[in-house]
Amino acid sequence: MEKKLYKNVGRRKSAIATIRMSVGNGNIVINGKDIQNYFNCNSKVILSPKAPLLISNLDSKFDFDVLVNGGGIMGQVYAIRLALARVLFNLVDQASIDNLKSYGLFNRDSRIKERRKYGLRKARKASQFSKR
Repeated sequence: MEKKLYKNVGRRKSAIATIRMSVGNGNIVINGKDIQNYFNCNSKVILSPKAPLLISNLDSKFDFDVLVNGGGIMGQVYAIRLALARVLFNLVDQASIDNLKSYGLFNRDSRIKERRKYGLRKARKASQFSKR
């Protein structure tokens, strides 16, 4: 029997997560490590990427192989969560899609760091104005 693969991409800040899903028993492997080892057993961080699976009750039916790079821990977590939701969009019924949308799991948060401008210390921070 041939395993059917689904792929998708999620982004947040400068983090990019590429996800491959196959039929399995609920394993999530991130960059070759188990999710517990990759995020150092932080329960909030571990549950956040699994949110689309827990909402749609598919947490033990599929295996996920995730390649993520760039950004910090939370940027990577939200990139993985978006990629997971996008993969599930192809599999679940319309009621589950509406449920996932109500939690805001299909929305890409496009806020990124503003670039530094010439003559300023940071993006908007200037040196103190001296009148004399």
